[in-house]
Amino acid sequence: MEYFLLLPKGLPIVNKDITTLSSLAEKAKQRQICDLFDDSTRAGQFSLSAAGLFLDYSKQNITRDELGGLLQWAESQGLNHKIPAMFDGEAINVTEERAVLHTVLRAPAEVKQAVLGEEALALASAERQMAEIVNKLAASNEKVTHVLAIGIGGSYYGIKTALTALQPYHQTGLLVEVLANVDGGALAEKLAKLPPENTAVVVISKTFTTQETLINAGAVKTWMLNASGDPGIISRRWFAVSTNREKAVEFGIGSDHILPMWDWVGGRFSLWSAVGLPLALAIGMDNFSRLKAGAFVMDEHFRQAPLAENMPVLLALLGIWNRNFLDYSSLAILPYDHALRALPGYLQQTDMESNGKSVSLSGAELAWKTAPVVFGQEGTNSQHAFMQLMHQSRDIIPCDFIVSLKGTSRYHRHHQVLVANCFAQSEALMQGKSLAQARAELKAAGARGQEIKRLASHKTMKGNTPSNTLLLDALTPESLGALLALYEHKIFVQGVMWQLNSFDQWGVELGKVLGGDVLSVMTGGESEHLSSSSQMLIGRFIRAAKPG
Repeated sequence: MEYFLLLPKGLPIVNKDITTLSSLAEKAKQRQICDLFDDSTRAGQFSLSAAGLFLDYSKQNITRDELGGLLQWAESQGLNHKIPAMFDGEAINVTEERAVLHTVLRAPAEVKQAVLGEEALALASAERQMAEIVNKLAASNEKVTHVLAIGIGGSYYGIKTALTALQPYHQTGLLVEVLANVDGGALAEKLAKLPPENTAVVVISKTFTTQETLINAGAVKTWMLNASGDPGIISRRWFAVSTNREKAVEFGIGSDHILPMWDWVGGRFSLWSAVGLPLALAIGMDNFSRLKAGAFVMDEHFRQAPLAENMPVLLALLGIWNRNFLDYSSLAILPYDHALRALPGYLQQTDMESNGKSVSLSGAELAWKTAPVVFGQEGTNSQHAFMQLMHQSRDIIPCDFIVSLKGTSRYHRHHQVLVANCFAQSEALMQGKSLAQARAELKAAGARGQEIKRLASHKTMKGNTPSNTLLLDALTPESLGALLALYEHKIFVQGVMWQLNSFDQWGVELGKVLGGDVLSVMTGGESEHLSSSSQMLIGRFIRAAKPG
């Protein structure tokens, strides 16, 4: 496979680092990961700690020389300069001409002042406003017991993930639900759980024009008004996080209940901003600050650590090694923690929306593949779902195993078995089982010649699947913050290496435009942009929707 880098003028040149790595990868493809453990120091050499997390990447199919080549390539790409460029507020989101400063949201006040200047005052004001809202609702002056957060995409996934992960830290007494899907079934399910007279609502939409969010918000508004008969309940009980104050006020939300969003914070990196209000309403501002503090520790590690000792950088380069050099197209996120069950979906959105691109920063077509297909599920459920394919199909799917050394429940034996399964799966995916081993096991179990011949091949497993194992001492606000920041920075590094913009999402916009066209035709309009297939399907829908 030939790889190219693009000069500023768009001229392709063969990169010597990549050519060397491609040659090394051909040898790696013929190698068994287990054989790398002939080096008794491998586990210690291929692991590191940062921000309260421990990463073991010794089960990756990579040697010191190969990793050194990746690090040399990263240096040649100017990664050492591009990391501070993000933290310092340079407009690295080139297509939208914006800075990328979600990291400043979790930094100390002096850092905010240094990076944002006068805008730091507005940010501090927004943080105070957010704290006032949390304190007010938690005090139940309005007899609020439930909160419904309405958003989608980046205004949903981070909140959902942190709410489930930090369940033991829900201390305000407010029960927070999240709604994203425009499916009426999702809406009905949520409303059935909520008492209209005791529910507050947070609408999260940067432009306050997002179709799914506004349809859901309108339906919830009607439900609440019908139940209460009080027109003033919307201005008292509803809040918005948006840049479009005018639209939010027009909807009926009081101007003092609107928190700002910043154009230098992308939706999928916005949990740390006022977008995190629903989370703060559940866990309180102190725990929300702890979440940000944990992320800031990872930020400092990422910003200061040498590339060879930098956890996000290593995680990113290992992913590139698997994706571009060993030709593995997927990545399985496997959290062995029920509290982290929403993490695979969050990382799926964050990773694939950020780096699912095929055009370079200069607008030229890229000559290599970018983001992997990210999927996953909590363990041990995943073992009884898709991991059969991982063990016995021809596809090799690299994995990130994530587990806490200390459980969050009082069922200590359960946690011991859970962690044992996590460690065992990473070992089994690496070791596999050869035909000779399968035959020997059958013979030891008392099977005879014909039965051994019949069954042995069915019991073989290819092995040689690379994996990382991430250990948390315990799942706390700090460790969750560090974990989310780790993956944010990994995605940024991979975007740098692939020479793309990780911070726009033009593909999402096309679906919105065509969705409007389809809806227009359904309601009697016309469109020249829809295929005969879509026109046929719309016709069937219209006929089915007619009474009788």
